[in-house]
Amino acid sequence: MVSTITKLSNITPETSLAEQRVVFHNISWENYQQILAALGQNRASRLIYDQGTLEITMPLEEHESAARLIELFIRILVVESNLKIKTMGSTTLNRDDLQRSAEPDNCYYIQNQPKVVGKKVDLNVDPPPDLIVEVDITHTDINKLTFYASMGVPEFWRYNGKILRIYQLQKHEYIEVEKSPTFPHITKEQLYQFLQDCQIDEVQAEKSFRAWVKQI
Repeated sequence: MVSTITKLSNITPETSLAEQRVVFHNISWENYQQILAALGQNRASRLIYDQGTLEITMPLEEHESAARLIELFIRILVVESNLKIKTMGSTTLNRDDLQRSAEPDNCYYIQNQPKVVGKKVDLNVDPPPDLIVEVDITHTDINKLTFYASMGVPEFWRYNGKILRIYQLQKHEYIEVEKSPTFPHITKEQLYQFLQDCQIDEVQAEKSFRAWVKQI
């Protein structure tokens, strides 16, 4: 069974799409692995598999711009705070024991960077990423709070194109918090201002934010 989240026939010229999604149901873990292998890594689409449900997302401009700018925001915070980082990007995160797999927009090892530095991550033995970021501007069929909580990801950011929600894992479930546990000195307003400034001049926005972070 296939369902499209956004029906292309309903798009008007004024409608701005951030993602196109296609959902498949009743897909076995073995079939998903075959699909993953057949598609390869050189593709723009991103896959997420949740116990029989496969969602394929094709990110468009609004999505990709937000994801890349949030990534820049995080890297500036890490560098200017003298932290360490291992950037995983949209690496496929397979958990065959859970029958769950994801290719998030951004994922990072920060607190646990020393445990995975210089190695290829294996989630069967290594800890999950410390921070995962997803940009979901259009509807997704996957309950990502349950999904990433089951993987044990300590911190999850979710941006819908206007609002950032930050979740911290507590007792195997996410609790929404106002400030990032990783960057407690930063507020959401700083991200909103950074994204707004980037619409005018990305280079100047980076310089200004970097200078501000150095002063705090």
